[in-house]
Amino acid sequence: MFARFAYAPNQLGYCGPADAAVLREGSDDEVRAVARRFTGAWPYLQVMSRMSGLPDPLDHRLVESYWIGGGIGAGLDPAAFVTELLAVIGPAAGHYWKYLAAGSLVGEAAANHCFHVFGIYPWTRLLTRAGGDQPLRVLDNCRISWGAVVSRQDDELLIEGRRLTYDGLRLGLGESGTRRVPVWTDGFSAVPDAAPGQVVALHWDRLCGRLTPAQARVLAATTGRQLRVTNRRLAHDARP
Repeated sequence: MFARFAYAPNQLGYCGPADAAVLREGSDDEVRAVARRFTGAWPYLQVMSRMSGLPDPLDHRLVESYWIGGGIGAGLDPAAFVTELLAVIGPAAGHYWKYLAAGSLVGEAAANHCFHVFGIYPWTRLLTRAGGDQPLRVLDNCRISWGAVVSRQDDELLIEGRRLTYDGLRLGLGESGTRRVPVWTDGFSAVPDAAPGQVVALHWDRLCGRLTPAQARVLAATTGRQLRVTNRRLAHDARP
């Protein structure tokens, strides 16, 4: 599961080491070795492992909770989690991300990828610059989104879902629309048998998994919660 969700941004060169082929074709041991070199996802899984008492950071329960939300991560104390997390990633971020302070992030913190995208990464803080188009595009692609497969023609899917929006003040999810997504990329597919009626997860407009109804609800709730707390910060920062 880690490899399926991490493959797209890694293959595009946005995160992790230059070993996309390992995520696509490697053995469990090879994937484990590569996962440890992800400076974003791996610290989350390490801290989640320590705080939950599950010894394996790649335990499926932790990985699912990180990428989708809910589960074990949702039961961890946000203040304790973000304090431990920043102790790991803060030194690596250095002076570039001066806003990374546990006290200022407690209200947004959660042990999942959605918090990483909207709270840790700098893109929500860049929305007011240059119209926000580039930050919005990155945020929308970097988050784990979901959609229903409407149709499949050969190896291309028509997927219905909601894109991220920004009106100059608040982030939200727009009206439902469709997009075309390839089933295969570079000879790899996380859901090769994707078919109409299924709900799938997307990362950088690429398939990364099929979602059960329960998982889709959790991902929607996780995203909604993160947008609410992010919008509170954006509103506060916009005050004169």
